[in-house]
Parts: sequence; C-alpha cells; structure tokens
Amino acid sequence: MSLKTKRILKITLPLLLGVFLVWYSLKAVPLAKIYEYWQAASKEWVLLGVFFGLLSHLSRAYRWRFQLEPMGYNIKLGNSVMAVMAAYLINYTIPRAGEVARASILTNYEAVPFEKGFGTIVAERIADMLVMLGIITVTLFLQFDFIYGFLIEKFNPLKIIVGLVGLLVLTLIFTMFIKKSTSKLALKIKTFVSGLIEGALSIFKMKKKWAYIFHTLFIWGMYVLMFYVTSFALNETSNIPFSAILIGFIAASFSIAATNGGIGAYPLAVYLGFSLFGIAEAPSIAFGYIMWASQTLLIIVFGGLSLFYLPIYNRIKK
Repeated sequence: MSLKTKRILKITLPLLLGVFLVWYSLKAVPLAKIYEYWQAASKEWVLLGVFFGLLSHLSRAYRWRFQLEPMGYNIKLGNSVMAVMAAYLINYTIPRAGEVARASILTNYEAVPFEKGFGTIVAERIADMLVMLGIITVTLFLQFDFIYGFLIEKFNPLKIIVGLVGLLVLTLIFTMFIKKSTSKLALKIKTFVSGLIEGALSIFKMKKKWAYIFHTLFIWGMYVLMFYVTSFALNETSNIPFSAILIGFIAASFSIAATNGGIGAYPLAVYLGFSLFGIAEAPSIAFGYIMWASQTLLIIVFGGLSLFYLPIYNRIKK
C-alpha cells in the first residue's frame, strides 16, 4: 500500500465511520425526537457545561507554558490559547492534525522549533492518559460490586477467571518476548513505552511541577464536571447515579479517538455506558447529542475566531 493511499484512508475512514454512526444513531432515535428533548432541556445547565468546558481549554493553554519555560520560551498566553482552540477545531477535519497545527502555530508566531513544541504536546498527552487511567481505576474501585455483579450475570464466573489468568500469562509472555526481541516492531514498542515513562517523569523535573499537576487535575475535573452538570438538563438523566456519569464519561472520552471529534460515536458511547444502569436509549442518545453538539459549537466558535485573529493579534503585538 502506497503512502498516498494510507494518508487518504487515514482521513476518509474516520469520516465514513462517523457518518455511518450518525445514521445508525438517528435510525434508533430520529432527529425529530432528539429535537424534542433539546426543546425540553434546561438550557442553563447546558450553558454551565459549556462554561466548564471552556475553563478546561483555557487551563490547558496556561499549563502548556510551564513545559516551554524550562526550554527558554516564554510564549504569550494569547498565542497559547488560540493555538489550543485552533488545534481542537482542526482535529474535526483530519484526525490528529490539530497537534501538528498547534506546534506549527508556535513555530510561526513564537519561534519555538517545531520538534520541541510537538514534544511538549506528546508529553501532555501522556499526563492526560495517566489521569484518565486514574479515573478508570477510581470508577472500578467505586463500582466494583456493580461491575462484578454485571460480569457474573452476563458471563460464567469460571470463564472470567480462566480469561483473566490467560490474559495475565499472555501479557507476561509478550513482555518477555519484547524485552529479548530485536525486531523493528519490538524496538518500536520499547521506544514507545520508554518514551511514556520518560515523559511522565519529566513532569516532576519542571520548576512549576505542582502547578502543572494542579492544572492537569483541574482540566480533567472540568471535563467530568461539564458532563455531570449537563446531565441535569434532561429530566430523564437528572437523577442518574454519579457512577453512571463516570462510566458514560469514560466511554464518551474513548469515542473521540474513534472518529473526528467523536462525530456519531459520542452519543452511542454515552448510551453504551448509561445502558448498564438501565437508562433508556432515547434520552441517553439525546443527552449524548446535546453534550457533543454544545461542546462542538464551543470549539467551532472559539477555534474559528482563533484562526482568524492569530495573525492580527501577532501583528498588533509586533
């Protein structure tokens, strides 16, 4: 397969998947029904969720400066904010193109070498991944009885034990193989894992490491909070347990990686998480669309304004 074909597939496949998932979700719950839920929704809760989402993006932009300062780059907060917002918007067009664009913006307007700017973005993704793993761990701990009961109900306990033991054995064998192997794939995996560890540890070498850790936790706290407060917008989701919110949030977060900005995948992921708690399909998908559309509109407005105002802002500063 040629490089050009790979690039085309990388762009088109997530878009096609998103279109299919939109069609699939609207087939289950028609657009007219979702609009009815939107009309009945308490808009103040939706706006509060959008506000928390905006706070998380501003915090991310502010946190980014902590990573660049030790390298001698004291970038303008305005450029950092607009680069982050523009990156989110660009990710809706080509998956992961936003990260490249974000580093390029710093290169153009702050003279930060591309590889250094991009390296800081990779490091912050590692920090975000660690927090996400922490949220998953806390959720599993808080809902251990529920998850255990669900698995016992759906699957044979003996099969679960055999499956876990088998997975552990395979993991150990795979780890030993990777350590000893000198193949290209093994070297790539070892490089990736060592990079994850190095990136995670680099956080503690910063001068403002505690401020960086605070903002990392704040960003994800705002993510959870925007999801939680938006659930009060619909009567059908206003009284669901917080554990359902966490599981729905986790599922929705992973859906963003499946398609461009979670197009089509986000509402279905929310329903998948909520269905474990017996929440009906229609309000779950409607809530997912309200949640996704409100945050997407935030990105479109501020991302579009950022792309437009960036050259003007830097011309004025000069």
